[in-house]
Amino acid sequence: MVREIVFVAGEVSGDLHAAGVARELVARGAPYRLVGIGGDRMRDAGVELIEHSAHLAVMGFVEVLGTIGRHWGLLKDLKRRFRSGNVAAVVLIDYPDFNMLVANAAKAAGVPVLYYITPQVWAWRAGRLDTLAKTVTKAAVILPFEEPLLRKHGIDVTFVGHPLLDHVGTLPSRDEARASLGIAPDARVLAMFPGSRRQEIEHHVEGFAGTALELQRRDPSLEVIVAAAPHVTIDPERWPFRVVRGSSFSLLRAADAALCKSGTTTLEASVAGCPFVLAYRTGQLNYAIARRVIRVDTIGLVNLVAGYPLAQEFVQDALQPARVADALEPLLDPSDSRRQTMIDGLARVRDALGQPGAAARVAEMAIELAARRA
Repeated sequence: MVREIVFVAGEVSGDLHAAGVARELVARGAPYRLVGIGGDRMRDAGVELIEHSAHLAVMGFVEVLGTIGRHWGLLKDLKRRFRSGNVAAVVLIDYPDFNMLVANAAKAAGVPVLYYITPQVWAWRAGRLDTLAKTVTKAAVILPFEEPLLRKHGIDVTFVGHPLLDHVGTLPSRDEARASLGIAPDARVLAMFPGSRRQEIEHHVEGFAGTALELQRRDPSLEVIVAAAPHVTIDPERWPFRVVRGSSFSLLRAADAALCKSGTTTLEASVAGCPFVLAYRTGQLNYAIARRVIRVDTIGLVNLVAGYPLAQEFVQDALQPARVADALEPLLDPSDSRRQTMIDGLARVRDALGQPGAAARVAEMAIELAARRA
């Protein structure tokens, strides 16, 4: 019987990064059946899906309550799979609320656990560090400051570099990106990244669209383009701008500046070298809970890596179109020194994210762990 490596990724970003590891395992001829919870990218990379992540992905402390039953059923299924003795290793990708439970179940069954993109214990719920030390065999982290923190708490951890760096060698030039998107070479362009989920887009429409319209009032020639995930519907009446799908790096390379929601998009902008302003808004109850539990003063990953407020942040009630437009205006002007200062800062962040090849390094770790349970 062919033994299994089980992947668990519950969101779009986790699906992307898990797929990269799966492709590397297939390329190496790893003698394991790949199964797991994830999305289309994992399936296309050779992972047999137990459950599609589209049925699981929600955002916010409140919304997750509606998926508890489905998650509980999946956890029971995974426990049975682990107890069968046929699982050589489990690879967990982000998705901490569920994956911490999976790690505990795998540990109890004697299955080695590789956690790739660990919980953000530096931001909140630091008590998870002790649980990680007890349940995780190996951790692979993607932010440089995470390695010493986890090692201090007795976790076997390696900084593997950020997977976004694998795109560096294939990034188009500004002219190539503009040509591919049908943007004139001399156009002034603002890119907007309001989120990949319906709830995020709903929360951001007033602040993001309002900012873009205010900037167009100041400069009628400004071209505004909204980045949207393939599965997300963008209401043209509320977002009266051009929409592009599946071309985030090309759009960031083509744009003069961007308005980004909090999250990985800020690091994508760093890799692409696109100056940006960060904005985020959520439901009032979610925000009130977050204020009580989050331990860091900034929500921008790029600012955490930089170690200083490189990108301006407009969170919750601070997301006011006129204020955000004031912050974006100098970044859209190629003659403004503030734009170049930010571009230089983004280059330093990109250097701090390590070297390309994160997926390959994680695949090697997975093979090593799986071999231990021969």
